[in-house]
Formats: sequence, structure tokens, C-alpha cells
Amino acid sequence: MDSKEFRRRGTEMVEYICNYLETLEQRRVTPCVEPGYLKHQLPDEAPEEPEPWEKIMQDVEDKIMPGVTHWQHPRFHAYFPSGNSFPSILGDMLSDGIGCIGFSWAASPACTELETIVLDWLGKAIGLPDSFLALKPGSRGGGVIQILQFGPSAALMQYNIPNFASYFQTSASECVLVTMLAARAQAIKYLKQQHPFVEEGHLLSKLMAYCSKEAHSCVEKAAMISFVKLRILEPDEKCCLRADTLIKAMEEDEQQGLIPFFVSTTLGTTGSCAFDDLAEIGEALQRFPSVWLHVDAAYAGNAFICPELKYLLKGIQYADSFNTNPNKWLLTNFDCSTLWVRDRIRLTSALVVDPLYLQHGYTDSAIDYRHWGVPLSRRFRSLKLWFVLRSYGISGLQAYIRHHIELAKRFEALVLKDSRFEVCNEVRLGLVCFRLKGTDRINEKLLSSINASGKLHMVPASVNDTYVIRFCAVAQNAKVEDIDYAWDVITDFASEILEKEQADEVSEIVDRRKTHTLAQKRSFFVRMVSDPKIYNPAINKAQTPHRMSTELTSPGHDGTVVKVQSPKTPGSATWISWPLAFLFASADDGTKNDVTLRFRHLDTMMRLSASRRNSATGGSSPSPEAENGITLLKSPKKSPILMRKRGSSPNPPPTAVGANNGSAK
Repeated sequence: MDSKEFRRRGTEMVEYICNYLETLEQRRVTPCVEPGYLKHQLPDEAPEEPEPWEKIMQDVEDKIMPGVTHWQHPRFHAYFPSGNSFPSILGDMLSDGIGCIGFSWAASPACTELETIVLDWLGKAIGLPDSFLALKPGSRGGGVIQILQFGPSAALMQYNIPNFASYFQTSASECVLVTMLAARAQAIKYLKQQHPFVEEGHLLSKLMAYCSKEAHSCVEKAAMISFVKLRILEPDEKCCLRADTLIKAMEEDEQQGLIPFFVSTTLGTTGSCAFDDLAEIGEALQRFPSVWLHVDAAYAGNAFICPELKYLLKGIQYADSFNTNPNKWLLTNFDCSTLWVRDRIRLTSALVVDPLYLQHGYTDSAIDYRHWGVPLSRRFRSLKLWFVLRSYGISGLQAYIRHHIELAKRFEALVLKDSRFEVCNEVRLGLVCFRLKGTDRINEKLLSSINASGKLHMVPASVNDTYVIRFCAVAQNAKVEDIDYAWDVITDFASEILEKEQADEVSEIVDRRKTHTLAQKRSFFVRMVSDPKIYNPAINKAQTPHRMSTELTSPGHDGTVVKVQSPKTPGSATWISWPLAFLFASADDGTKNDVTLRFRHLDTMMRLSASRRNSATGGSSPSPEAENGITLLKSPKKSPILMRKRGSSPNPPPTAVGANNGSAK
């Protein structure tokens, strides 16, 4: 591609980008693909021969775009904003066109000096103390656009971290890492002076860093890479780290022989945009002068350019370092993470490596940014930030941030109006954490259903160990209509899920009742055979247990009837259960026992008559079959009926009462 074709293709690319951003709303916000989708669409090897540009761009649209999550989409409300604007894109284009590598002042003076100036501009706009600015007379501080890209490390392999680059890219993460490395070097140097004969490895094992549970996970990763201990502290109910919690932990560790050396605080946490009490913590740390205090304000720090929000920066005078990400909320495209330090010598002394081929004649009077971070190579990133600051001005950026905050407040108001929902954080900037009132499970179901639809994209967080949904205004040109649309989608899905949950709950209650009823029936049947009062109140009313004969008969060896006498204790049971006693016994006075029995489980009723033992005709056979035999009959409804055999009695058989389907009285 020569310059002539580049002009043509460059114009086409600008047009493609403009069309993409203008028609973004027509695309699905998240892709509907599965892992590995692209390898089935592209060749296994690079082409041997050049391919036409038209085919490349067609594959971009047909194969790449279906797998893109559109962070600039008006329906994208996950994470924090991914800054983007046309001035920023043009600045990156120019940086790529120049193609310099500004690792030192001599390597590209403009690259170094513009970065210093732009970082002072932004630091002043945010409200940082003069000690953080490089060009203030007498200042030892300064700012840098951090970068971090490097490969495998043997030291990391034991932690199963094969590649730094997969964990630390150009963002706030390396700001935390670099400041922790600087604090570690400072602590080791101080301890070495006190204990000159102790090995550095032993001193390193004593170092302890601190952060809140709400701090970004990059603090934990930085501690792993730095080979230091990290104590994660519990915040208060507002997810705010307080000084008393921190100081108590540090004093406990000192009693255990450990050495506090680094504290990372957060202004605007990732989970809920909570703010640690920086002023309180900074003042308390004056008792520990050797401890490095870092402030991570990756998202919220950009908002401090608004005068009405500078109160959130209270206590910054105690900090040793501060970072924010213009690539989040200052319309600057990724990557652009800025870091300021109060004393640049403390930072660079931990990272200086100065081989002869990198030295130059202005080392003492110029800044070499290769000493401010891990990598040597540096892009001309300050160009795009410079373009944005000049194109929008501080007032334009303030208006942009205020608009996003207004949109978040509108969404908060919509949530508060609906009694089914609740807001779970203090909405100060552009993030709202909300949830359906109820279980975590129903909120998980709500979020997964919304994201699966492709109509919106949000992510969850844990606030006070509760599952919440994060909603953030992120699109550059987000409108009120986008917020209202998002709320309509959320409430529609919520109504559908709640209706289904209610139906499932009713079904569960019915199933529970069925199970309970069946258990009751089984229990009733077991109790029924031991106490007839349960199923026949007439027995209880007639005092039947008292009148029941306790004299039973059985055939003897000589054919005579043997009487078995049991104690006649009123109301006491014989060795035969009461229902069976009814069947095998008669009244003591020889009268006919005319009590009607009903077996509910068999839908059967029967009437007991006097036994042959008390009949006028007498009996010829003492056999059990003749004396106590039971005949199983069927009622007109095919219900079994238990009848005593009448033998040779002239009386007709008793009539079944099974036709009565009512309850036994």
C-alpha cells in the first residue's frame, strides 16, 4: 500500500468508523457467539499471497463484527465508560503515523515534554496539590501516562501466572503495581539501615500491605507479583474503609512482627462507586511515616474536574500517589492511565536501570520516563489526551460528566418509584446499583435474562455480600430516552420473572400440602388401628371401651370352648387392638352390640351382631372359622364389607350399610 492508496483507504476507513458509530443502535449490544466461533471461519495459516483490501474489509463486517461487544452502544451499561471521541481517535492516528518510541527525552523530546505538560494540565484541573505537579517551582513530583506490557517470568510461574500482560495492561492496575514496587523498595532500604546484617529476602517476608475488600482485584495481583503479604480489610456498611479498622489491623500486625509499608485506598470503587474516608485515613497514618498511601480513583478521579465534586478529594494532601483513567470518563480512547507521585525520586529509584546505550547528555535536566514504569518502550499517548483537552476544553468535559450524572440520577429515581426494587448504593456519580427485593437467585435470573436478550448489557457486583446489578451511563451521546428504554426493558423482564416465580411458589405450596396431607393420612391409618375413637366418635359417646367384654374364646383340644379372661379395667385395652376387639367380642351383658363401624380408607361400614357364643340356638362347631370367622363381602359400590359368619343361626344375614357415603357419625 503506497501513500496514494493509503489516502483512499484511509478515507474509506474514516467513513466506515463514522457509519459504525452512527448506526450502532441497530446492532445487538452483545454478540451471540460461543467460544471458538472465529477459528471455524478463518484459515489455519496466513495467506501466502496478498489479498485485496475489499475482501479484508468484508471479512471485518461478516466475521469480526458478529463477535464484538459494542462498548459505545447506547444500550451498553456495564462496567465503567470506555472513553472515545473523534479528537482522541485522530490523536491516536497521528501517534501511530509518527511511530516514535519515547523511552527517554533524547529518543523523542516532544513525546516526553508534551506528556509532562499535559499531566500538569490535568492534575491542576482535578485539584491535586502543587507537590504533585512536575513544573511547579520546588516540586519533586510529577505525572506519567503508565504503560505495562511484558512477557513470561520465571518468578511468576510458581504462582501459575504465565504472562504478566494477561494481568496488567495499560490501566490503573500498573499504577498500583508500580507504586507498590516503589513502596517496597523504600521499606527495604529503611529496614536495611536498621538491620544491616539481615538478608533482604527475610525483610521482604515481613512486609504487609493493606486495602479494603471493595478495592480492585489488581491490588491483590500486585501483592502477588511483589512477593509481599496483603491484608484485605472489611469496610463499613457504606463500603467505606475507615481509619480505625486500618490502624487496628496495622497495630495487630506490628505485634506479630510484621511491618506495614503500603496502603491502597479507593475513591469510587468498581463494585458500587464507594469512597474510602481518605481524610480520616491520611491523618491516622501520620503515626506511620514510612507507610506509602496510594489513592486509586480510576473512574471517579475524572469527575473531580467539576468544582462541585472536589469535596470527594478531601484528604489528598496526605497521599503519596494518585491515579485516574482518562480512558474511562474523559472521552480519551484506551489506553490512557495517568499517575501522579509526590516524590518522583522515590518512584524512579526503585526502577532505574541505566545501561550505557540509553544514556544521553541531558540526563540530569530532563525526565526519562523509562524510569517511571516497568517497560522501556513508550507510545506517543499524550497526543490524544492533548487533542481531547484542547477540543472540548475543561468546560466541555465538565458538561459531559454532569450529563452522565443526571442520567444516573434519573435512573435512580425510576428505581425508587417502583416498590419492587431497591437502590443499593449512594449514587454520587454515574453508577447505580439496584436489585429486585427478594433473593439473590431471582436477581441473577433477571440479569441473565436481560443480557441473553441482547437488548441491554449490565454486570453484577457484590455489595455488603448481596448480589446487585450495576447500571452505568457509558455512551458518549447517551440520552434520557436511552435511560427510559433501559428501565422499560428491566421492568418488563422483572414482571415476567416475578409472575413465573409466583406461579412456581403456588405450585410449590400445593405440592407441599399434598405431601403433608398424604403424611397425615398415613399417620391417621397407623393410629386408627389402635384407637377407634379417632375414626368413630359414636364409640366414644357410647363409652364402648368400658362396656366391651374382656372375655375372649378359643377352641380347646377336646372340642370345648376355652374362655380367656382378661382384667376388666374400665377403659383399658386388651392384648388385641380395639378395632379387632370389636370384631371378636360382644358386650358383657350378652346384649347385641349394635355399634356401626366405618373404615374410611376402605370406604366401608359394618354393623356388629351378637356372637354365636351368646345366641339362643347355640353352635355345633367350636372351630375358629365358625366361632370367629370373617367373611369379606362387596358393597354395591364394590367396597369390601366385613361380616361375621352366622353359622346355623335362623336369623337372616345382616344388611351392609356401605351405601352411606357420608362421614361416620
